[in-house]
Amino acid sequence: MMTITRHKVTLYGKKECCLCDQAMDILQKVALSVPFDFEKTDISDNPELLAKFGLTIPVIFVDGVQAFKYRVNEARLRALLHADQA
Repeated sequence: MMTITRHKVTLYGKKECCLCDQAMDILQKVALSVPFDFEKTDISDNPELLAKFGLTIPVIFVDGVQAFKYRVNEARLRALLHADQA
């Protein structure tokens, strides 16, 4: 019996960020066919995260590893989410 683990995708961004909105659109589209656990973290009120990611948002991690910044490549995201499900 094969166990399929759900990947965890984390988006670091903030409100009123058009690139963050575009990233969310792609994440939601991909989630329709490849379910994953999702967490969105607003960096606005966190000085440490703001210092780390403030100039590069959105930043998207897959399973704790940074996968994208600024823009999400839908095909690459799908490949990452399918990587260990073969």
